[in-house]
Amino acid sequence: MDVKNLNTFIYVAELGSFTRAAERLNFSQSTVSFQIRQLETELGFPLFERINHTVVLTQKGREVLLYAHQIRKLTEEMKENVREDKQPAGHVRLAMADSLQDSLLRNGFRDFRKRYPQITLEVVAAGTEEMFRLLNHNEADVILTLDSHIYNADYVIVREEKAEVHFVASKMNPLCREKEVSLTQLCRQDFILTEKGMSYRRIMDERLAELSMEIFPVLETGSTARILDLVEQGAGVSFLPDYVTEAKVKAGELCRLYVEGFQIHVWKQLLYHRRKWISEPLKAVLDYCICREFSQ
Repeated sequence: MDVKNLNTFIYVAELGSFTRAAERLNFSQSTVSFQIRQLETELGFPLFERINHTVVLTQKGREVLLYAHQIRKLTEEMKENVREDKQPAGHVRLAMADSLQDSLLRNGFRDFRKRYPQITLEVVAAGTEEMFRLLNHNEADVILTLDSHIYNADYVIVREEKAEVHFVASKMNPLCREKEVSLTQLCRQDFILTEKGMSYRRIMDERLAELSMEIFPVLETGSTARILDLVEQGAGVSFLPDYVTEAKVKAGELCRLYVEGFQIHVWKQLLYHRRKWISEPLKAVLDYCICREFSQ
């Protein structure tokens, strides 16, 4: 049995499309169709039901998919273990919240490259829903979320950490002199926020909606570093996780605003699919994420 055919089968099954599988594998659609027909002929039964341009696994196809994942995992493990050069080498795809990129990649990535020169890392910024879609379709190897707590038996939580989130303002803002701020006072401010629908911004908007209130920011951007700079300059108020603002709060450049009856926290979680084989390159990236993003 040709392992390449099994690999193509996995992509078609997970992407639900011969066309999308061909694009991901950089094959022609006719090549993908031929490999699936070869596999079906060898096994003696159809793997997919093809009705009105839809592609759905048959019952036998679902059973074969479980074996195909195991065979691919063992094949990759064998390749890794018999290599003469044990230096980890390969490509790892990491999907993550945009607001975590600054802390993950600043400073430490250079040391990671020196230690693992043969590992390449692809980082994709995405919302939580899109991250899990990528993970479920094997278009991402691991995800780093910043959202409500997520638990699902399909995923392995490598590390998780609770993070408080507060409104922050420049030390020059009069609200910094208040022990507690009302939402009415707060909503009169100019706001600089991450994009609508993204993790803690979404949770904040949902909480405000419950109170029949809404904030209209003067600027939305995915760069927390840029937001911090603008808030420090007095350009507006923002809503950010404490770990993002900690250094500037300690330096006295920003203050956290404590809002009556408005406490929010999120969870930072590092996850991969339970069927994912943890190769040496992936293990190195997981260790790097833990070191950079979680308290030891």
